[in-house]
Parts: sequence; structure tokens; C-alpha cells
Amino acid sequence: MRYFDLHCDTMTECFLHDKHLKENDLHVNLQKAQAMETYAQCYAVWIPDSLRGDAAFQRFCEIADRFQEEAAANREPLSVCRQPGDLAQAAAKKKHAAVLTVENGAALGGKLENIQAFRDRGVKMCTLTWNGENELGRGVGAEGNTGLSDFGRQAVKGLEEAGIVIDLSHASPALFYDVAEISQKPLAASHSNAKSVCSHPRNLTDEQFCIIRDSGGLVGLNFYKAFLHDEPEIASMEDVLRHAEHFLALGGENTLAMGGDWDGAALPKDMADGLGAVPRLYELFLKHNYSESLVKKIFYENGACFFQKQNLL
Repeated sequence: MRYFDLHCDTMTECFLHDKHLKENDLHVNLQKAQAMETYAQCYAVWIPDSLRGDAAFQRFCEIADRFQEEAAANREPLSVCRQPGDLAQAAAKKKHAAVLTVENGAALGGKLENIQAFRDRGVKMCTLTWNGENELGRGVGAEGNTGLSDFGRQAVKGLEEAGIVIDLSHASPALFYDVAEISQKPLAASHSNAKSVCSHPRNLTDEQFCIIRDSGGLVGLNFYKAFLHDEPEIASMEDVLRHAEHFLALGGENTLAMGGDWDGAALPKDMADGLGAVPRLYELFLKHNYSESLVKKIFYENGACFFQKQNLL
């Protein structure tokens, strides 16, 4: 099967705990990756809300360097995708496609010139915030009612001009709508579910999903049990299907993708083996009478086409 996933924290975990991508006890590793016919993964550089300014930018550089080190050590099974054509080439060679992203725009260190550093290192997508407030604006967990800052507005323009997708997972409602108003490119929510199905503040309202849909954007289903079910301890793989069904009912056939939040989330018990759960999830969709063509879109094609149509991968 083919699988395109919009978000994992695996590289950050490797950096923080001195683990390696080839073999580890995490949700994602290259041994699990090789079980798939085609597998593309967005690897996020996560910046905690405790880091700001130069410290946040330095952390970005350190994890991005670790990403390159892991790629260099695993050239045979892995291919870093940085430019148009790379994704198709990786698939043709049956290599694991790795894409660098950023979780928390604090990684810019409050300096617009660092957007060029993102571009130079191959960053293809960036959430503007994590849960707190940073130089760009207010995340979903921050108090207040403000959205984008003046710096944030400049950063949105600069990131889009640099070919870096604006990711609205973790955005406060006000920041979400500020971005939607000024953005000139398709938007993404790399790892967010449906608030109508699970009421967690991190999930998207129907209106927000439709705004992303209408932009030509992408929404990745998150496997974190607290985002899947209002009673997290009873969350299961079936709940991923519930969120998918809701988004599809909103016309999301070309918008819906996967954003598992691997190694950044507590998973349902029947998905605890990380990537090993993906084939079972694929079969679950088929068993519920989804056409194979639709399942292929959700699991791979929508993600791949989103980046390819914009000449990013």
C-alpha cells in the first residue's frame, strides 16, 4: 500500500533522546517504513513554547541538522524530498520519502530573514504556533482573543513566497481566520480532526474545514486519542473512520489526508504499534464500503498531489 503522512515528531524525539531513525522503539522507524510499497512522511521540527527568540531558532537548526545526519546515514532506504520531482523519484525507486516541516513558527526566532534558512534547509510546511503565543500570534491554548501579530502577517506572506505551506493546526480561532483572510496559497491543517465528532479545542469546526477545502488545501487526520474521542481512553481505530466520514460529508474527498501525529501523541490501544497500524486502518476503510479509489486518495494521493500541484515536491 501507499501512505503519505503529514505530521510526526519522530525526528524531534530522535534528537531529544539520542535515538536513530533506522532502528528505535518509536512509532516510526525505517524497518516499519520498508513494509510499505510507498511511504512519504513529513518530519516536524517541534519547538516547545518554553523557547523563544534565538534559542528557538537554534533548536530548529539542531534538529534540522539531525534530520540531515539521519538521511545521510540511511541513503539506501530513504530519500529527502526538497524540490519538484523528488517525491515521484523516491516512489519510483521505492525509497522512503522524507519531508522536513516545522511545528511552531517560534522557530523563526522572531526574524523574517530566517525564512530563508527554512527554505535553504528544505522546509515545506510550518505551523505558525504551537499551543501558546509566540511572535507570530496566538495558539489555541493561549489566553486572549487576538490572532496574528503584525510580524505574523509579514511571516505568512514571506513563508508563502518561499514555497512553505501555512499549517493551521494548533492555531487559535482568531489566528485561523486572520490567516484565511490574507493567505494567497492553499492552506493545511496537518494533524487536526473534526470538532463535531470530538469537542477538543484543537479540532476543526466545520466552517474551518470548509475554508481549508475551498483554498485547495489539505487536512490530515490525527490519531491522538484525545482528539479522536471525548472519552480518550475508549478511543479506537474506528474513531479515525468517524472523523473521516464527517469530513467526507463536508465534501472533503480531495482534501482529506493522514497526519498521524506519530511520536507526539498517545495512540488508541489498537494503534499502539505506530506505523504497523496503518495497513489495518486501510483495511478498515475498505471493510466499511469505501471504494478503493477513495481510500487511495485519503491515504496517499491527496497528500502527494497537494505538494506536487504547487511544485513543492
